[in-house]
Amino acid sequence: MKFKKLVLSLFLTGSSAVLTIILVNAQEVTATQVQQSLPSPDTKAVSNQALRLLTATQSDELTKEIVQLSQVKRLITDAQMLVQSPVPANTDSSGLIQVTGIKVNPTEKGVEVLLETTQGEKLQISTKNEGNAYIADIPNAQLRLSTGDTFSSPKPVEGIAEVTAINIDANTIRVTVRGETGLPTVELFDSDQGLIFAFTKVAVSAQQPETQQQPEENPPTSKPPSDQPSAPTDQPIELVVTGEQDGYNATNVTTATKTDTPLRDIPQSIQVVPRQVIEDQKSTNLTDALRNVSGITEGNTFGGSRDAFNIRGFEQRNIFRNGFRGNTNSIIRDTANLERIEVLKGPASVLFGTLEPGGVVNLVTKVPLAEPLYSAELEAGSFGLVRPSIDLTGPLNSEKNLLYRFNAAYENSDGFRNFDQGINRFFTSPVVSWKISDRTDLTLDLQYLDDTRPFDRGIVAIGRGVANIPYDRVLGQPDDIHTSKDFSTSYQLEHRFSENLTLRSAFQFSNTDEAVITAAPRDLDETTGELSRVWTDNRVNTKSYSLQTNLIGKFSTGSIKHTLLVGVDLNRETQDNANFEDSAPSINIFNPDYGVSRPRRDELGDKFFDNYKTDILGVYLQDQITLADNVKLLLGGRYDIVDQKNFGNEIVNGVEDSNFDNRQQVDAFTPRIGIVYQPIKPLSLYGSFSQSFAPNSGSTSSGSLLEPQRGTQYEVGIRGEFFDSKLSTNLAAYYLTKSNIPTLDPDNDNFSIAIGEQRTQGIELDVTGEILPGLNVIASYAYTDAKVTKDNTLIEGNQLFGTPRNAASFWTTYQIQRGNLQGLGFGLGLFFVGDRQGDLDNSFQVSSYVRTDASVFYRRDNWRAGINIKNLLDTDYIESTNGVRNRVIPGLPFTVLGTISVEF
Repeated sequence: MKFKKLVLSLFLTGSSAVLTIILVNAQEVTATQVQQSLPSPDTKAVSNQALRLLTATQSDELTKEIVQLSQVKRLITDAQMLVQSPVPANTDSSGLIQVTGIKVNPTEKGVEVLLETTQGEKLQISTKNEGNAYIADIPNAQLRLSTGDTFSSPKPVEGIAEVTAINIDANTIRVTVRGETGLPTVELFDSDQGLIFAFTKVAVSAQQPETQQQPEENPPTSKPPSDQPSAPTDQPIELVVTGEQDGYNATNVTTATKTDTPLRDIPQSIQVVPRQVIEDQKSTNLTDALRNVSGITEGNTFGGSRDAFNIRGFEQRNIFRNGFRGNTNSIIRDTANLERIEVLKGPASVLFGTLEPGGVVNLVTKVPLAEPLYSAELEAGSFGLVRPSIDLTGPLNSEKNLLYRFNAAYENSDGFRNFDQGINRFFTSPVVSWKISDRTDLTLDLQYLDDTRPFDRGIVAIGRGVANIPYDRVLGQPDDIHTSKDFSTSYQLEHRFSENLTLRSAFQFSNTDEAVITAAPRDLDETTGELSRVWTDNRVNTKSYSLQTNLIGKFSTGSIKHTLLVGVDLNRETQDNANFEDSAPSINIFNPDYGVSRPRRDELGDKFFDNYKTDILGVYLQDQITLADNVKLLLGGRYDIVDQKNFGNEIVNGVEDSNFDNRQQVDAFTPRIGIVYQPIKPLSLYGSFSQSFAPNSGSTSSGSLLEPQRGTQYEVGIRGEFFDSKLSTNLAAYYLTKSNIPTLDPDNDNFSIAIGEQRTQGIELDVTGEILPGLNVIASYAYTDAKVTKDNTLIEGNQLFGTPRNAASFWTTYQIQRGNLQGLGFGLGLFFVGDRQGDLDNSFQVSSYVRTDASVFYRRDNWRAGINIKNLLDTDYIESTNGVRNRVIPGLPFTVLGTISVEF
């Protein structure tokens, strides 16, 4: 029997979730042939709808998609006896069948998941049961996916815990369907021309069927009738495929709503950088990965020691991980354990509390898998780079309700700047997931990072531009160094009271110790080139505690459907800072002399001690309302109370200079409103209004606290899905203001008033997905007009620093799908950043640039090898300016990176 495609469809029948696997034949097949081939009279009771689905394929050409799910109403569910009669596993010796793609095709009321084959060999399936898992082995076949040789869809629907597909050896694919409450029952419709499998979750009031693989002593399971779904339906439901199997196109996100929501239903611009893009570009840091997203540039990185980004013109230092706020300290995140990066544009305080208004970067980490998967990778390249990494996952017990994942990476590199020491970092992230019961899941994770790297303020500006000196020249001391040790641990607990009511609780603790030892640049004499400097020895400890609890309820009021989210967040961050300083010899930027000795820490005369504590309590409410199938409304609001304390003292030249103890408490309400209209299913039109807030420090001359800073955004957009939803686009226009910015009080320059305002407005376009089989693309364009609109010290009309008016990115890969060169692929990237102002005074400008990246790679069986070239044309460019004249950061020169990896 010869097949073009293996098709998986998931829909509801009665009160049961049904997964159907269909091997579609290019030849004709009739209902009579199917019935004649069935093994017993019991299994000949095939519904007319199922037969119509099978026979409908006889008139389609191989290049056409399978008949839509809307043509299928119901399959019979009482053929459990077929589980006891596995199909023999006969291996075809004529060659391996290549499954080269897993595609998700929406239908009118659901989706189809297609496993595409490139050869027309015979497929036969051997089945067995293990606990709650139905396992189908397909011999003489191998997965050859562009996204990796594994597929996993955790909890695609109620009743099905997970669907996976892996290569269990060099000749066999294994498809596993795991039930939540028991073993899925199975139907098998067989003929000489095709096979149809139907997996059905065990009805909660029914006994679990016995099989040859299930010992008789296992007692049948039963659940009380009250556990049954309250609203049975014959309508297809959507199977959401997330994570590594998504390729370049993600379908659902959690950052925008804290619920698993399709992108097409979100009334705000949100972009996703999937794992496959990170892998193809070999992005080991967030800066490289976020080049693919419109409206983002690098912000103040504090000497290259932390992640910071300007989003729509406003800096965002709080990088979130799995919805948890990161420390506002110095740390460069690693991408080794990331599943994807989600970027929500615009104010997001409704869900995340005190934030800058530009947007949120949320890192979504990899989750443990039920099937074992082990991978190892070695990267090596320019500037002495060596980076081995591993990714291990699988079950910890035979019941497979206890899973683990372990990621680790080590990196050593000299870097392209002329420092005495380079980058040395170690990262590890173990995760354990425990399915406590059918309704309760617990995940525990830990993350540890030990990072040592040069503390690098870059070069300087002269006049209206950047100093004409080599980009690898150091203007501090060659032994300037930054070290950080970051530890965090968290739990995520989820309990499902029913299909319509879920409780989630999560907690995270993190601790970061860092040290900065540097000769920091100060003022430049542009006539002589002499740059004054200061010896600095700074030690900082930062701790944060975050507790999140929310309740998600789904209900209807008449024909209107609701997804209600109610939550409370508690967050505390403390920071202890001890900074020692003293004057240092100046350096000539044109003829540097590093022959000076660095004083010991206790020899530095000026000492500054600061202690910060910030407590945040937030309560929020959100309702996702489905007014009609094509009209969705989003309403949300949050109330926050922020308590801040800052106390310490200063010692200058050995004499105590001052003591301070500043305290303030502010509160704020932030709303969010959005609407989505879908005139046709692949097209969404949306509009939204949202706000953010962040506390101000300081007080007015009358002693009152400054009002919190406010971000307010109006956004409209169009989101489209093309090529059977393989390609997604988002076009957005927005108007965003940040108000209540502190500015000098004209009547008393010792105090401030909160009247400053900055405004950005622009248009952004993002395109992500697959154009043709094997041809992927992620591209963006942003026009951003960002300027000062009100201030007492800055000139109104000045452009915000680091934000170009025009920026664009384009990255594409193509992998040959068949023939002798199958598995060979190529990648090309172009990254354009326009002219930018270097500071808010607009005293100097940074020139535009285009960076060209390229790659060539080859996948064979479970091996992959590749070469990535970054900055192929060796273009000199400035990455960021940090907003001041003496902190201009050069970009990476021509760099070659070779990679080899294996999965087993």
